Amino acid sequence: MFPEKEVEELIRKYALENAVKFGGKCNPQAVLGKVLGERPELKSSARELVKLVKEISDQINSMNLDDQKNLLSKYSFEEKQAQSKREEKILPPLPDIEKYGKVVTRFAPNPDCVLHLGSARAIILSHDYARMYSGKFILRFEDTDPRLKKASLPFYDSIKEDLKWLKCEWDEEYIQSDRLPIYYEYAKKLIEVEGAYVCTCKSEVFKRLLMEKSPCPCRSLSIKENLERFDMMLDGTFSEGQAVLRIKTDLNHPNPAVRDWPALRIVDTRKHPHPRVGSKYRVWPLYNFSAGLDDHLMGVTHIIRGKEHFTNMVRQKYMYSYLGWDYPTAIHYGRLKIEGGVLSKSKIMQGIAKGLYSGFDDPRLATFKALRKRGILPETIRQIIYEVNIKPVDATISWSTLYSLNKKILDPLAPRYFVVFNPIILAIKGFDTERQIVLRKHPNIESMGYRRFRLVPENGILKVYISRNDLELIRKFDVFRLMGLVNLTEFDLKFSYAEAKVHSFDIETAKKLNAPLIHWVPVMECIKVQMVTSDGCLIEGFGELGLADEPVDSIVQLEREGFARIDSKQDNIVKLYFSTK
Repeated sequence: MFPEKEVEELIRKYALENAVKFGGKCNPQAVLGKVLGERPELKSSARELVKLVKEISDQINSMNLDDQKNLLSKYSFEEKQAQSKREEKILPPLPDIEKYGKVVTRFAPNPDCVLHLGSARAIILSHDYARMYSGKFILRFEDTDPRLKKASLPFYDSIKEDLKWLKCEWDEEYIQSDRLPIYYEYAKKLIEVEGAYVCTCKSEVFKRLLMEKSPCPCRSLSIKENLERFDMMLDGTFSEGQAVLRIKTDLNHPNPAVRDWPALRIVDTRKHPHPRVGSKYRVWPLYNFSAGLDDHLMGVTHIIRGKEHFTNMVRQKYMYSYLGWDYPTAIHYGRLKIEGGVLSKSKIMQGIAKGLYSGFDDPRLATFKALRKRGILPETIRQIIYEVNIKPVDATISWSTLYSLNKKILDPLAPRYFVVFNPIILAIKGFDTERQIVLRKHPNIESMGYRRFRLVPENGILKVYISRNDLELIRKFDVFRLMGLVNLTEFDLKFSYAEAKVHSFDIETAKKLNAPLIHWVPVMECIKVQMVTSDGCLIEGFGELGLADEPVDSIVQLEREGFARIDSKQDNIVKLYFSTK
């Protein structure tokens, strides 16, 4: 047992640090990781430690943020300075902090699909920077394209579930399809300051003039004429494709995409109804208009997004100039990819429609739903994002890196169990007496508990399951060992089962003979197990009975197989999803 007062103080310190960093709510699992990182010898008392961390975290979370900050301030200046340095190595300071009274960031997804690993950079950086500076984090659904990038109602809730799983709770929530009257108001303001005009030119004519750096005839219309035209867009006089509101820019700008960019267009919502507001509106803003306006109206100070949006910043600055606004600090990071991972929304949707994937949580995908189902922890994803942080260069991570980080977090927390896939019965001759076998659930953490086996032979023969995948290994040795049980020899493979004879029981003999270690499950006391592998295949086998006592969603380590998440327990079958080797 550990010195309670001393450990309580250590837990309280890290709980306060975590709570203050993330806006008043600490994450007990993150606190536990910090404590074990500083005091690894406490792993042997993990069960008591987990309980104590939960109790103290609950106490801290019941306090308001100011009280948490006051309590945190009692720790020495040198200690806090060291913590600050560690954090800055991972997450560098935001620029232009002195310009703003309060940091405000946002994550602004289009609810047209589920979120995936490619979104993690925007989510975690925006959220964690807001928390780092005691600021505000906004969730804004950008759902103003009912024709090409049409939102779907289930994805609004799905996105919120993913953010909660990532421990990125938001302070305010907005949905742009509720804000159409606001966009109309500012469209008229831009017309009135001669920063926008309604263009009725045919698309091919406008594109030709654009490339020639020449104004279209509509650009010189009066304010009155443009306001009348905008009203005609709203009242149905103009149909889809007949008119568009454009923002005036520099026609000589070297990038044609910047020149007089489109701000609002007409959508036939009888053909393309919006999933939330139906056909209530017919004039819809394009991304640069609605996102640009909302960033100012919502007080966003730092826009953290991919470098593909750099041109959008250039476009939006023209609109800001007309309205007399200062543009927020924009940080453009590189793309985040995962080797072999499908991050294209359209490819994910097409794959599901064609039956290539079982759903958004198919283990071959890098969606948050798939990663969560496989037992990849949000802490693992956060560590990766902190590593790549806000660098403008593209980053590609490997599955092996993801697995390695996940394993480091899981290893001190996951109980061990035997599960045999592709099973074959092994009849052990010379096993003459009943035996009680007791193994630790974790080799280094006694307090995690024990696994118990009651092994009853029949006529001197004990039957266990081993994996057919081990047969080739077993044949190479005169003696092999069933882990924690017995050393065997005279292995003989029959047609549908295998035989072996007891050689000895002690582990020292196995070590001297360099005997391979084989996992096993008793035939008379086991439970059926199914596991979905990382490539989506379903494999079946048998596991020890204690596995059924672990709760759904918990993560276990299967001896010699890897980590897996318990997905369900029904009809005496435990279903697992493979997580990490």
